[in-house]
Amino acid sequence: MAEISHPPMEQLQDLEYCIDSNPPWPETVLLAFQNYIVMLGTSTFIPALLVPAMGGSDGDKARVMQTLLFVAGIKTILQSLFGTRLPAVVGGSFAFVIPIAYIIHDSSLQRISNDHERFIHTMRAIQGALIVASSIQIILGYSQVWGLFSRFFSPLGMAPVVGLVGLGMFQRGFPQLGNCIEIGLPMLLLVIGLTQYLKHVRPFKDVPIFERFPILICVTFVWIYAIILTASGAYRGKPSLTQHSCRTDRANLISTAPWFKFPYPLQWGPPTFSVGHSFAMMSAVLVSMVESTGAYMAASRLAIATPPPAYVLSRGIGWQGIGVLLDGLFGTGTGSTVLVENVGLLGLTRVGSRRVVQVSAGFMIFFSTLGKFGAVFASIPVPIYAALHCVLFGLVAAVGLSFLQFTNMNSMRNLMITGLALFLGISIPQFFVQYWDARHYGLVHTNAGWFNSFLNTVFMSPATVGLIIAVFMDNTLEVERSKKDRGMPWWVKFRTFRGDNRNEEFYTLPFNLNRFFPPT
Repeated sequence: MAEISHPPMEQLQDLEYCIDSNPPWPETVLLAFQNYIVMLGTSTFIPALLVPAMGGSDGDKARVMQTLLFVAGIKTILQSLFGTRLPAVVGGSFAFVIPIAYIIHDSSLQRISNDHERFIHTMRAIQGALIVASSIQIILGYSQVWGLFSRFFSPLGMAPVVGLVGLGMFQRGFPQLGNCIEIGLPMLLLVIGLTQYLKHVRPFKDVPIFERFPILICVTFVWIYAIILTASGAYRGKPSLTQHSCRTDRANLISTAPWFKFPYPLQWGPPTFSVGHSFAMMSAVLVSMVESTGAYMAASRLAIATPPPAYVLSRGIGWQGIGVLLDGLFGTGTGSTVLVENVGLLGLTRVGSRRVVQVSAGFMIFFSTLGKFGAVFASIPVPIYAALHCVLFGLVAAVGLSFLQFTNMNSMRNLMITGLALFLGISIPQFFVQYWDARHYGLVHTNAGWFNSFLNTVFMSPATVGLIIAVFMDNTLEVERSKKDRGMPWWVKFRTFRGDNRNEEFYTLPFNLNRFFPPT
């Protein structure tokens, strides 16, 4: 048999900058701004979806977006300094939409006739639920319980989970791109062309600008093209969905955003607390914990770091819980997770530097306080982001599948676990999505709204369904006989902080804080 030409490799080899190496400052600033542009898609779409349903005006929507961006900047800095220390952007999460929809349609809130008053009371209820639910991540993180659970993970179990973190986002890819094909498709083709076919073209000798800054280049050209189409009246008389997706002036963000607004805790008033709301929100916290774990695994690989040890993973989840608590205090209208699109950007630009993400957090905070300037960038049409998501989510999915190189994929046991987790991880959530309606609480429809919301949230998350199936089967099916096949000889050294000497380089706390918080 011919010699294997591509043996398993612990770290990706063709990345330019790893977690601890930094590009020159001009490149760092441009790369950081690129990260900011990418995370704007989620940060504007969630408030645009939820605030009108809460009774909020365009001005309320602009304020919520500003708050979400501001808190995202704080959470990203905290996570990159004291959490996992991976180059991961922490922002708003779609996992929280289902329990928030349950709160929005609570009969006690729906009885409020004044729209603005209903918006304020709904926001306070969401804040209270987030504050209580954040305790789940804080407790599971800082008590190291999540780290203990992570000891059941293996390369075979993590491959479908990380893969589904990317593949599970397919509804935010071409389905949204197709709402305005004349903008989305050119964007998709331009990104692929620049990053793959023209990556070796260097107009400037020292910097591969097409490979390093594809988002800035592509978004600029396609956004200008979209503005020209809007100004020329191309969408006059078109259906409302087309106008909403294609036009650059539909969101009313620029006109309603204040010139300067500094978000502060309890800006909407004191939170209100409800047991049912809190239990419903806990499901989203659990889901975001699973999805973030998969995103951390992908980020570590794209940053040329070791998989985060159990202690570091727990530390990151604990700080993510602090992030959800900040969401509740400031009133962002949703909870926190690691943004998968920004993880994919690490691979697309081949830059896994922690400093780049920290500087991008500064952009989030800066533009969130200067409302008009931030609103300009937030007016980028959704299909442009959908085109980016096709590339970035797909890349993260592929990174997840790359963990299979450490397993024996000639084993029928491994093939069954991988195939079942991937297929059911997509199929089951899609089945639940078909039945979900914000007013009827989805497939699970009992008299207990919080229970409906809890189960619907869990089973509409591809990564969570994949983790349940993959980890359960991997730890109950021929475990002892399959240690090598599962990839455990490679994986076991990353379970503990001291299992691999490189962990200290990548994950040691700054400011010599490890003296006070020694790793285990």
